[in-house]
Amino acid sequence: MRANIFVEDIFFFKYIGCSTLAKTLYRQIITLDHHDVSWNSYNADFDIVHYHSFGPMALTHRSYSKGVKLLTAHSTPRLNDGNVAFSTFINNQYPKIYGKFDHIIAITPPSLREIQAMLPDMETTLIPNGVNRDKFKPDEGKRRRFREYIGVHDHDTIVLTVAQETPRKGIYDFLKLAQMMPDITFVWVGGYPYSVLSKDYAKIEMMKRSSGKNVIFTGFVPDITDAYAGADIFFLPSYAEIMPMVLLEALSTGVPVVARDIPEFREVFGGASLLFSEINEAEAFIRDEVELRRMKGISRKFTKPFDIRRIAEEHIKTYQRLSETA
Repeated sequence: MRANIFVEDIFFFKYIGCSTLAKTLYRQIITLDHHDVSWNSYNADFDIVHYHSFGPMALTHRSYSKGVKLLTAHSTPRLNDGNVAFSTFINNQYPKIYGKFDHIIAITPPSLREIQAMLPDMETTLIPNGVNRDKFKPDEGKRRRFREYIGVHDHDTIVLTVAQETPRKGIYDFLKLAQMMPDITFVWVGGYPYSVLSKDYAKIEMMKRSSGKNVIFTGFVPDITDAYAGADIFFLPSYAEIMPMVLLEALSTGVPVVARDIPEFREVFGGASLLFSEINEAEAFIRDEVELRRMKGISRKFTKPFDIRRIAEEHIKTYQRLSETA
């Protein structure tokens, strides 16, 4: 069986989560024996082509490649509201675009249900995202290095968010919470997903410039594992997600998570995260040292079923099944 993992991986696309996820999966699969798997090959002759995006490069490749074409649904229509400037137009394209693939991999039960409602005749498989637990783990050296990098003392409390700078990711609540808690350092790692076309780009830039001294926007950092290791609390106020890698990465690093109470987080991460509905609840969780210690004690253990080695094996089994029945 010859497989090809394909994703948009140029310009700003390489910073989007689906690219990181695809690379993590590919790097694990190639460590397994007896599997011929390529990365972003433009050749057409494969038994399986596994797409992780549906941008211009992927759709062009899909038009001429052979073999079974499957897509991991890192995005669904409801995620674009508050994230992309022309979300209504883009959302209307999903059934047409997704319908061109032979098989869809959903990464959470809620996203699986959304895809099946949108395309009831599409064959689907549920495989969650995976995390490299050997890479994302507690590390005191990295903790010190990140704090030195951003100029924060070791005794200071850091609340970390790793996300695209968009309303959907909850950047306004991040800024509001930082204003409510001036004694705590709030750090946002990440940039804009679609440059100036990102929703509320100008407004967000203006608010960032007027934020307090306890707020740090780093942009992209040299080593994201340093940021997780340097944090005391991970905060994700997103209004809509499927299964963000950042939660798996934070939990794998042993960082307690405070996240918005949305269906995916409740269904997938509810047992290992403190979920809030109102911003005052988030503040209370961040102040609750006892509960944070409890969550810290279970966070890394929670990620064991999502170890990338196990997830890679599930993908290989799916590739083999699809290629044998094609």
